[in-house]
Amino acid sequence: MRIALFSGNYNYLREGANQALNALVAYLERNAGCEVRIYSPVTDTPAFEPAGTLIAVPSIALPLRSEFQLALGLPASIRRDLLRFAPDIIHVATPDILGTRAQTFALRRGIPTVASLHTRFESYLDYYGLGWGRPLVEAHIRRFYRRSDHVLAPTPGLARDMKALRGDDKASVWSRGVDRDRFAPTRRDLDWRRARGIGDDRIAILFFGRLVLEKGVKTFISVLRELQCRVPVTPLIVGAGPAAGAFAALPGAVMTGHLDGPDLARAVASADIMLTPSTTETFGNVVLEAMASGLPVVSADAPSARALLVDGETGLLCLPGAVPAYVDAITRLLDAGLRRAMGLRAHAASAAYSWDAASESVADVYRSIVL
Repeated sequence: MRIALFSGNYNYLREGANQALNALVAYLERNAGCEVRIYSPVTDTPAFEPAGTLIAVPSIALPLRSEFQLALGLPASIRRDLLRFAPDIIHVATPDILGTRAQTFALRRGIPTVASLHTRFESYLDYYGLGWGRPLVEAHIRRFYRRSDHVLAPTPGLARDMKALRGDDKASVWSRGVDRDRFAPTRRDLDWRRARGIGDDRIAILFFGRLVLEKGVKTFISVLRELQCRVPVTPLIVGAGPAAGAFAALPGAVMTGHLDGPDLARAVASADIMLTPSTTETFGNVVLEAMASGLPVVSADAPSARALLVDGETGLLCLPGAVPAYVDAITRLLDAGLRRAMGLRAHAASAAYSWDAASESVADVYRSIVL
């Protein structure tokens, strides 16, 4: 099969969505006999080497979030390249202008389309004062997913939502995986902690991921400020992004910036508890990576978290935005025995998630459409 994949960000910034896409492409070409051509905006400073053949689509910086690129359409040069490639399937991963034009291209030429759901864009708007535009965005998203022949969603709950939205059964689960050789409790490093001023008697509370408002940055800060008035905790902030400056409100916060590979795995495993107040995730790769690292996770009680965590067993779920609930949950986990037991169960639960198994489920969908 020849697959044309359209993405708004394939490798110029590292995110959970493009990590899943790159893992998929690598698997398809290595194990499923596919040839994949990817069409995406690019920059001069990519975050990592791309899997597959990446074709640059002209783009501009996105207003309000200039770290992202926005392709304004499907240029004639890209259409010609597509026609030469003659894809069996067009896979659209982002409901942006590029993805929508790619859908139209496919529909006019009778090429089957698969759409994958990665981001709840409509949930971002309130964080940037654009809540007034939510009905328009939601209408566009409904149309986008209805126009495709099949929708891939990261959790069973979202797959059910897509079936209801479409009014058929043409939606299925494309889960995610985790590298348990990289993310593991054995990566914990007390010397690394000490070198950053985190004493052995202190509890390091992890914020892990892109430092952007929609990840619950303000709630995390409020919770940690309350905790710091009560107990010896250290905020450990692993990641980079435009909201990094907000963490200056937390005394003694350890800011690692962007990390990758073994450095990232060591930082995550060297925390004691992960706090993730985000309600905008579709899956939550960072939650799964923290679980594999042996951390108990305190999370907003959102659909993505409920799909990964068992409340009271592998983590604690809290009413979104309820600072006292988060404070109480973390206070419970100050008990070292409970913290260790929950972390061990989280690590064991992470074994259910395999990148190869997740990617094979997509290959099965492609085959069902083409063959």
